[in-house]
Amino acid sequence: MEEEKIGRQITLPLSDAVKISFNSLKIRFGRSLITIGGIFLGIAFLVSVLASSAISFSLAIEDDPDVKVKQTWLVILSLLVCVLGIMNSMLMSVTERYKEIGTMKCLGALDKFVVELFILEAVFQGIVGSLGGSLFGIIGVTIAYLVKNGFKVIVYYPIIKIIFYIFISVVIGIVLSVIGCIYPAYKASKMVPAEAMRTEV
Repeated sequence: MEEEKIGRQITLPLSDAVKISFNSLKIRFGRSLITIGGIFLGIAFLVSVLASSAISFSLAIEDDPDVKVKQTWLVILSLLVCVLGIMNSMLMSVTERYKEIGTMKCLGALDKFVVELFILEAVFQGIVGSLGGSLFGIIGVTIAYLVKNGFKVIVYYPIIKIIFYIFISVVIGIVLSVIGCIYPAYKASKMVPAEAMRTEV
């Protein structure tokens, strides 16, 4: 009977989860910046490789196949490091917030709500890091091609492809952020409230 009562406890609306997640990011601004920085750099590298390929194609410049293979591997590795960085940061966040999570669960927050909080935090970080990284990558590559090839880059600039690559990169950044936070969110949601309240960090 006890378990059934707990299962029917308070369900807060998504807007409350968004507010709590946003406040949590503001409180832990330094840690959030480190996580966002990892996403920023990973996505900036991905976009710079994609944009470089698109601009080279539009200018009819032959890409070296060996360089493309190396770049692909470097992009994959940088994105994997990005995911691990997000996971590490979120696990540390869970450890720091034992009492906060325990208090929320004692007040009636369900496991689902705790998971929502962490996923929303990851999504916010993913959006900011991905957008910033995409713009940084595009601007960097465009400047590099302008210096090397002059203003004909602007004449043949593949704007549609570039916008598409920015969109794809932001989606990838958000997905990677969510993947990186799944285990920490699950761990946080399965905390026993009484034990969490007693934990000293």
